Amino acid sequence: MSGHSKWSTIKRKKAAVDAKRGKLFTKLIKEITIAARQGGGDPDANPRLRLAVDNAKSANMPADNIDRAIKKATGELEGVSYTEINYEGYGPGGVAILIESMTDNKNRTVADVRHLLSKHGGSLGESGSVAWMFDRKGIITLPAQGKTEDEIMEIVLEAGAEDLQFDDDFFEITTELDTFEDVRKALMDAGLQMENASLQWVAKNTVEVSGETAEKLEKLIDSLEDNDDVQNVFTNADFVEE
Repeated sequence: MSGHSKWSTIKRKKAAVDAKRGKLFTKLIKEITIAARQGGGDPDANPRLRLAVDNAKSANMPADNIDRAIKKATGELEGVSYTEINYEGYGPGGVAILIESMTDNKNRTVADVRHLLSKHGGSLGESGSVAWMFDRKGIITLPAQGKTEDEIMEIVLEAGAEDLQFDDDFFEITTELDTFEDVRKALMDAGLQMENASLQWVAKNTVEVSGETAEKLEKLIDSLEDNDDVQNVFTNADFVEE
């Protein structure tokens, strides 16, 4: 595992994209549906929908799938109604876990989440039990694409980015919520291809995990992400080698 949790997560999720494209499409369609239902079906007037559509296109989702998801959300086609729910809990070693879900059956989802946490040495917590440990941030990752750190920094800082880190041929850019779209647009205008652009829960402080605890935590995260109702999983874990 990587010496830093975020790079471990990036690489693991990148590999998972290819292996689980069907599940990825399901999650992307749910995000498009929720975004269109809440803010309307025009991506130009709905920043959340624009981001969801761009991410779907980056994952090579067919345009027809995207259009159908939007039309179902706006009522032009019959579709399923999803609800957004966040779950909070603890994993092996007391690691804080924040789980974003979109579901058409709350009872099923909470039962599944509770079961998976318990099965892998964790537990479901009360609302508010760990959310205070995280800040909502914009996170953008992109391959180096021949650019130096100074070149990327000039682009993103001018657009309002908060932080830039470089590791293993990838840049990771952190933004506040209100500058996320500006930074993303600046990168697009510069002709740069993004690996991922999303709003995430970022831990204010991390807890180092290694050895058996790290292995158990990885299995828990993988099992949660395999669940169709789970959109994203965030922890305050920093995976380190022993």
